[in-house]
Amino acid sequence: MQEREISQAVIRRLPRYHRYLGELLENGLERISSNDLSKAMKVTASQIRQDLNNFGGFGQQGYGYNVKYLHTEIGKILGLDKKHSMVIIGAGNLGQALANYQRFEKSGFVLKGLFDVNPKLQGLTVRGVEIRMMDELQNFVRQNQVEIAVLTLPKEKAIEAANRLVEYGVKAIWNFAHTDLTLPENIIVENVHLSESLMQLSYKITRYEKEHSKVE
Repeated sequence: MQEREISQAVIRRLPRYHRYLGELLENGLERISSNDLSKAMKVTASQIRQDLNNFGGFGQQGYGYNVKYLHTEIGKILGLDKKHSMVIIGAGNLGQALANYQRFEKSGFVLKGLFDVNPKLQGLTVRGVEIRMMDELQNFVRQNQVEIAVLTLPKEKAIEAANRLVEYGVKAIWNFAHTDLTLPENIIVENVHLSESLMQLSYKITRYEKEHSKVE
């Protein structure tokens, strides 16, 4: 039986559901209605029910959702019940900041190595993970069965590094470089452009100021 195609909009909301449900669990909440969940997430109750129905629904009429069960099931859908090994390419400020983020491991993303071309960084450790040079990358990726590579490199170096990583067998790339990568279709790429997020914020500030200046 062919799997149902899930829209990108639904997929983008799943991590938010998982995060909110995790916070509810930490606060000791055992169950929640779609209406209460919608108020917390600022998504309509109807949208929540539609999203979850793509995967079986999970709710009970008159009861709502079991928070722990739904959190666990969404985690399985997102693949968080498995361990994913990853490396960071680029051990500068951003690379080291990401390496220091402990919540990755709680979600199953295990940082195996940090790589850079700067010999001054060689041998230094970030949270116990050694910074290695790029000439070690090929053997390291294959020996550690690395699935995910995080790129925090300048544009030109990122393109070269991404192509090398594909050759070495990496399945997915989390790209923070200021470029969209063009890679084979079987390679999963998630582009994160921090400047674009700031531009969106700037647009919203500008629109807000214009709207309120008219009121005044």
